[in-house]
Formats: sequence, C-alpha cells, structure tokens
Amino acid sequence: MIHVVGDLDVAGAPRLRAELEQVLTAADPLKVVLDLTEVPFCDSVGLGVLVATLNQVRRQRGRMILVLAPGMIRHLLTITNLDRHFETSDSLREAHASLADAA
Repeated sequence: MIHVVGDLDVAGAPRLRAELEQVLTAADPLKVVLDLTEVPFCDSVGLGVLVATLNQVRRQRGRMILVLAPGMIRHLLTITNLDRHFETSDSLREAHASLADAA
C-alpha cells in the first residue's frame, strides 16, 4: 500500500514513480493499493504515472486499486473515461477486503 499526500503533479509525480518502481519489482503476486485520499490535485504528468503503472501491473497480471475520496481525482478519472479502466475503492478497508476476496 502506498499512501500519497500532496499534489500529484510535475513536482510530485517523479517521487511517486520512483516509489512505485520499487513496489512493482518486489511484489509477487503483484497487488498494489494506492491511497490517493489526500491528493487534492493531479495534472497530466500525475495521470500519466497512474496510467503507466496500471499498464505495467496488467502486463504482470497483477491488480491495482486506487482509494479515492470524493473530489478532483475521481472527477478527473470520470471526465477522461479512465474510471472504466481503474479499479477504485472508497476506503482502504474495502480495497484490502477486495484483494483478500480474490485470493
């Protein structure tokens, strides 16, 4: 589980990318939960990191769940139609339960 705090933008996205690279190479089977409930803003660079991570997780036959609060990130995924591609959850408990049920 990765808990992200602050803007996911041109300044914050590279830090998240670096952290995700470590997680993606270490986990087997790959199950990633990204807690974005404390991310107030995401620009195209941040969205690119999320999409690239989802693609890598899928290539590795893994699973990724985004934990989202109501607000900008959820709206961004909806207006870009990415909500159809990302698995989302309203809480960490729900995300972990979903991963446990699938095991």
